[in-house]
Amino acid sequence: MGHEEDGEHGHGHAHGHVTTRADLPVGAGVGKVLFLDAPSGLAGDMIIAALVDLGVPQRVIEEAVATLPIKGFHLQFGTRTRSGVVATHFDVHLDGAQPERTFAQVRSMLEQSTLSNTVRARALYVFKKLAESESKVHRMSIDDVHFHEVGAIDAIVDVVGASAAIEWLDAEVIVSPLPMGRGFVKARHGVLPLPPPAVVECLKGFDTYDANLEFELVTPTGAAIVAGCAKKSERWPSMSPLAVGWGAGTAELADRPNLLRAVLGQRTTDESTDTHAVIEANLDDATGEVVAVAIESLMEQGALDVWCTPITMKKGRPALTLSALVPIARADHFAHLMLRETTSLGVRRYSVSRVERPRRIVDVSTKYGVVPVKVSEGPFGSPQIKPEMDVCAKLAKEHDVPVREVIRAAIVAYG
Repeated sequence: MGHEEDGEHGHGHAHGHVTTRADLPVGAGVGKVLFLDAPSGLAGDMIIAALVDLGVPQRVIEEAVATLPIKGFHLQFGTRTRSGVVATHFDVHLDGAQPERTFAQVRSMLEQSTLSNTVRARALYVFKKLAESESKVHRMSIDDVHFHEVGAIDAIVDVVGASAAIEWLDAEVIVSPLPMGRGFVKARHGVLPLPPPAVVECLKGFDTYDANLEFELVTPTGAAIVAGCAKKSERWPSMSPLAVGWGAGTAELADRPNLLRAVLGQRTTDESTDTHAVIEANLDDATGEVVAVAIESLMEQGALDVWCTPITMKKGRPALTLSALVPIARADHFAHLMLRETTSLGVRRYSVSRVERPRRIVDVSTKYGVVPVKVSEGPFGSPQIKPEMDVCAKLAKEHDVPVREVIRAAIVAYG
């Protein structure tokens, strides 16, 4: 990871500690810009390292990865010094041999995980981008794509960890133009030209340039995270920086420090700071069953909210407006999904901004079992405490008590 391994020399050595840094609260990026400044390219591990250095709590990565049904590895955070800059370094250490996994297997793993809906949906979307790029290059079914080139465990951890960190911030992601290395790389299928074919497929629509360096500067996993999470390329957005983090790659580069800079900033121009979009369609020929499936599909893919409004259309026909609130960077994805899952011939979309309370999840122990409690805080009056209803309902059924008793016990346990 971090492009490729190097020796312990110069200012590239690793340290076994991470510089103490104030954690950013969940939702710290709402209405703001998260800029990935990548003059030396990027990889999945560098993105995670930069976001942790920025202030995303390390536990966000660890807890997300811990939900996955995979073993035989451990995570390590440390620091590396590049050109005098002390940056966070992240690595996945394998404890033994790992099987190759297909996209179908990875997709099933993520769908069965206990990741939050939004993190799961983002990770699935990123992995789909990666699998689609590989399938086009190798001309094979997307489900049959093997992740041996990027390393199955590395790719899974990097995608899930980066998705969790980006969801934690909930900012608009922008990436700098990405440098493309020259030369060749030895891959499972043989020698491939740089940049790797899958990288070029992933980065369609993003700005790239010749780095004039014989090295793999952008990895397939890094490119897929950009494709799945970033809204656009920009050399440097007009913003007031609020927090800065540095992520270090592993290799020593000949002409530049191997660093990725993550900057969280507030827009300083009149450019839209909209962070979400509303996708909606009027339906006068869809059954309730079809609409219910569409709602479920939108929620499973990571929509923040989905709702139906009764309306009357032309010729006096009773109908429904199906609406979904979604992250603006994935608005096109949800528009396509709504068209696929409904009878509509077209959907509308408009951008919105959202003010929200910072929130966190606290697990509390009750006599009925452990209940996750959502705590919403911020400068909006007293905190709101809400036990997770699905868990409360399950525990109430198991103990044959009213659900309100479990809710009350969780609130008391939280204190």
